[in-house]
Amino acid sequence: MASPQRSSKASEPRAPNPNDPKISKAFSAMECLGISREVVKPVLKNLLKLYGGSWELIEEDNYRTLADAIFESFDDKKKSKAVMVESEDQASSARENGNKVKESKSNSNSNPNRKAHNSNMEGSSVDARLDAQRVSSSSGIQRKRHQNNESGDHNATNKRLIHKINDITRGTERLKISLIDEIGIDLPKFGYIPENTSYQDAYVPFTLARIADENCCFKCNGDCLSSRVPCACSRETGGEFAYTSQGLLKDEFLGACISMYQEPHNHHHFYCQDCPLERAKNVKNPEPCKGHLVRKFIKECWRKCGCSMECGNRVVQRGITCKLQVFAMEDKGWGLRTLENLPKGSFVCEYVGEILTNMELYERNKKTRINERHTYPVSLDSDWGSEQILKDEEALCLDATNYGNVARFINHRCFDSNLIEIPVEVETPDHHYYHIAFFTKRNVNAYEELTWDYQIDFEDDGHPIKAFKCQCGSSYCRDVRREAVGTKVKELGVKRRKSGTSRVN
Repeated sequence: MASPQRSSKASEPRAPNPNDPKISKAFSAMECLGISREVVKPVLKNLLKLYGGSWELIEEDNYRTLADAIFESFDDKKKSKAVMVESEDQASSARENGNKVKESKSNSNSNPNRKAHNSNMEGSSVDARLDAQRVSSSSGIQRKRHQNNESGDHNATNKRLIHKINDITRGTERLKISLIDEIGIDLPKFGYIPENTSYQDAYVPFTLARIADENCCFKCNGDCLSSRVPCACSRETGGEFAYTSQGLLKDEFLGACISMYQEPHNHHHFYCQDCPLERAKNVKNPEPCKGHLVRKFIKECWRKCGCSMECGNRVVQRGITCKLQVFAMEDKGWGLRTLENLPKGSFVCEYVGEILTNMELYERNKKTRINERHTYPVSLDSDWGSEQILKDEEALCLDATNYGNVARFINHRCFDSNLIEIPVEVETPDHHYYHIAFFTKRNVNAYEELTWDYQIDFEDDGHPIKAFKCQCGSSYCRDVRREAVGTKVKELGVKRRKSGTSRVN
């Protein structure tokens, strides 16, 4: 007996079974958002078909992909109604034009029944086109893109590419960090590294011999924060640890760090006799040092210490512990946001990149094209005042343009950013090299963009990023205020010239 032929619909995914535990959890998550199961079913079915039955992307971030797809289907329905109304108007116009043509030919047509038959066929043809438009408009965003590609539709909105990467770290971080692009911009091109890595000439020795016994707590055990008397590792922060037992920065320490950045003129600066930054620009005749802010450091326990990795004074070295996501924006390009609420003083991530000497950075920037995209380099100059003259291999900086971590996506915001960078000593007591750690300056809500103040001098034409134009949108924007002041000065000069007056010195 011949075996029955398989139906062509056999490969189509079945309707979601509410008894399936995975599907039941998805329904429950959407019901928390006020979305009924009947609405979820068709969208979930399409997603399972799109991902080949895989639940990994659907379940990620508390079913965010599923929720986004449902909301997109709502938008598609609204758009389909607008398309239907427009199509009906066009169809009505077509019927009127058709009737006019038929009236002009009515005298030459001897068969009125045939005329009525043709009219009915034309109306049926228009109705069929409307039905086809209704189906294509309500079929969802994925099917719509497929149809547009087949029909050669060159509409920019429909043609955009949507990117979704489950983990840009390739498993190198403790948590996955996703990337989502709902706009259609070019994917970032860089190598992800979870730790700072020397490019070539930077002198960064990590040896136990360089750490003296008085600079570590080798007699400690367990958690140093639970000890009655703070250990030697707290000396850098005045004999008290910078962290609370919850792993947050203490308010007093955080407030002092914020004050340093917001009011740098009220804090101590060190001026080099032979500034490495100026020396890199002009070896023969360098300009005088413009000054370096002497900042507060955090000293964390390390390998020579006797405490465990769960010690409360090992926050930064344990890596990223909060849920983050790289996302695309129309005005700024790529950015970074948190997927969970972060309390004030939370560690977010550290700035990771290639460790360069300032001379290497200067030579690299000379080869960079003016319009070529690159990230903002960070100078490790917080303690250059400890030595009168630094060798080139000791004057270091971090560059995440070619190799870096998720921090390379954090955008600049003048003055009122929600992150602050703080120097952290871990492997070596020499402050030629240290870590740059980002902490929250205030409570940050889930899905809020993370930003930090690059401390840019917008009037420094010799800075590695010469063409930087601020788009932070802050009411305290230094770039906008400078341009506004320049405009007012020009307007005032024009008025004075017209009135014949001049400023008296």
